[in-house]
Order: sequence, then structure tokens, then C-alpha cells
Amino acid sequence: MFLHERAFDDCLERIAVMQRRFDRALLVGCPDASWPDRLGAFTDIVAVRDPGALFARSAHGQVIIEDAWEPTEGAFDLVVAIGTLDTVNDLALALHLVRHGMTSGGLFIGAISGGDTLPQLRAAMRAADSATRTAAPHVHPRVEASALAPLLSEAGFANPVVDVDRVAVSYRSLDRLVTDLRAMAGTNILTARPRFIGKAARDAAVEAFAKAADGMRTTETFEILHFAGWSGSKG
Repeated sequence: MFLHERAFDDCLERIAVMQRRFDRALLVGCPDASWPDRLGAFTDIVAVRDPGALFARSAHGQVIIEDAWEPTEGAFDLVVAIGTLDTVNDLALALHLVRHGMTSGGLFIGAISGGDTLPQLRAAMRAADSATRTAAPHVHPRVEASALAPLLSEAGFANPVVDVDRVAVSYRSLDRLVTDLRAMAGTNILTARPRFIGKAARDAAVEAFAKAADGMRTTETFEILHFAGWSGSKG
């Protein structure tokens, strides 16, 4: 949870600086059932949606497919989205749908995984593919920081701001990194992902990850894109 907590805490700090009370908030992405109460310090009502059924149920929310839901127009004046929008099929559509569900002058704020996330893991997977002379999608594509603000503007959000937070985490092994990714529901969700990686591929990936180490540990990078924008007039 350490990356999720980092992103959520940052969003709460930015909301607190505004010194504004919101009427109705939507929290998209809720891996911790305590998050709605914490967000409730700034809003009267918090509705919860999560693409994961277990997370949604734990937080007494509903399951959402961010680019295939039907929000009530103007239902929310605050939307907080943490860590799920980078996995949608159509990010531009997902942002338009969020805007449709917001009142004019509402705040849309959140954090997603950026394009420079997991460079060591991606290199290890390329080594695995090279060992078996195959090519398979191991890591889902992510949006680049430079592309996110224009996407927010196109969706109808004014004064979009995008900040980059690069978090360096050291690991003793590739297995330990994968364990963390599984615990944060951050492993490969592509429908075309390989169902099985053979011994030769796995050995090549483990070796490549270990060779990138500085001493006994390999430093991996998680790029978190923090964003904010205000819902403009729909006229």
C-alpha cells in the first residue's frame, strides 16, 4: 500500500490547501476502506467506485469500468481518482465521462502510474523474450506525463496541472518486486498477456534484474503522475 498511500496523502494535502468544503465527492480507486472517511474531512458525501470487486465491496462502493459507465450529469463537485485510470482501454473517453459527472467549477484531482514506471522490470522482460525468441506484452502501456494535461484540457478541464513524482525503491530480487506488485494489484492485466513463462525466460529475467543491481539491491522506479483540473462550463 505504500505507493497508494503516498498518492492519496498527496491529494488530500492539495485539497486541504484550497480551504474549500465540497458537497459531494466521488472516489475512484479505493484499496483501503479507511479512505472514504479521510476524504470526508473535505466533503459532505463520498461515493466510492473501484474497478476491483473486492476493493469496491470492502469500501461499501460499486464496481466501475472507467471508460464504460454512465455517470449522472453534474452529480459531483469533487472527483478523486487514485491509481486506476492508467489501465483503461480509452483514457480520453474515461476523462470525458468524469467531466460529464461533474458540476461546473468542480475539482478533479488524482494520481496515476506514468510511462517511465518500472524500467528495470521492463528490461528484465525484454531479456526473457530474447531468451525464448518471442515477444509478449508483459507490462500494460501507460500515458506519458506530457500527454496528460492535453487530455485533461480536451475533456473539458480548465487549468490542468500535472506533476511528476518518481519514487525509487530498492529490491533484493525480481521475485520481491513481483510480490509487491501483486499485493498492490499492479501486475499484468492485459488480455493478451502470456499465461506461463518458462524456466529459460524466467532465469533470463532474474539475471537481467540482478545485473542492474548496485551492490546487493536493484533500484526500481515508480513514476506517479499527480494531476488536477477544474471542470469548465459545458456550454
